[in-house]
Amino acid sequence: MATFAITGATGFIGTALTARLVADGHVVRRVTRTPRVPGDVGWDPEAGRLDPDALRGVDGVVHLAGDSIAGRWTERHRAAIRRSRALGTRLVAATVARLEPAPALVSASAIGYYGDRGDEILDEASAPGAGFLADVCREWEAATAPAAAAGARVVHTRFGLVLSAHGGFLRQLLPPFRLGLGGRLGDGRAWMSAVALADVAGAVAFALGADTLRGPVNVVGPTPVTNAEFTDRLAHALRRPAVFAVPRAALRLALGTREADELALASQRVLPRALLAAGYRFAHPALDDMLRAALADRAPSR
Repeated sequence: MATFAITGATGFIGTALTARLVADGHVVRRVTRTPRVPGDVGWDPEAGRLDPDALRGVDGVVHLAGDSIAGRWTERHRAAIRRSRALGTRLVAATVARLEPAPALVSASAIGYYGDRGDEILDEASAPGAGFLADVCREWEAATAPAAAAGARVVHTRFGLVLSAHGGFLRQLLPPFRLGLGGRLGDGRAWMSAVALADVAGAVAFALGADTLRGPVNVVGPTPVTNAEFTDRLAHALRRPAVFAVPRAALRLALGTREADELALASQRVLPRALLAAGYRFAHPALDDMLRAALADRAPSR
């Protein structure tokens, strides 16, 4: 049995991860702004408050907290996205650095790091891309430097498109697809690197215990697909037609140009080479498996 501290433990990914770790017999200590139960750890990233004594003895720290990237990227929203990740990550990393011995730090990132790369096959050794999300991810990962400098094993989990009926982008797609109004985005040729929520929790739990893993780790399924294929497979899973297409211009009008290009239309053909090399076995490796699991899931309790 091990003890792990998690920021963002009540969020979309944090809820699934907490359930997985507890089911595996571990103890989870939630790092939260509003401690409610014994074992919760209080923190305030804006004030720089996180007591190292409250984390003494933990075997690993998972940092998931950060403002949502959903919505219009106004100047104020972009600043909030950057600030929440920089402040929170620096605080967690500095706190881990003060612990002896320093526990492993698994810190969230995203495949937005790679930017829009067309048909290029991407892995953890690929260079960063361009754009707002790529810049945020670089800064996010760099903010863990204090922990790495203190000798902690630091893993940057670059999450792909997490599939669940209860959160993330799939939840937004399901209503129109269930009405038979779904369709491909743009020309449908953009690559999508998806992963089942169960494998996100499984991969993070694996990273906490895999001493050989450090640095960037792509948390995506091993079989990326184009948007056209994703559209076909989702429609098939729901037994609905998907004959429509949403033109690039319409997406830009609805979401904003930058938001549409980086969130809805970016092509990211990403492989999980670090996870596979370390021996992680995916519960849902193929898209059809992921979709069946997502559509069968009950809403998680928080």
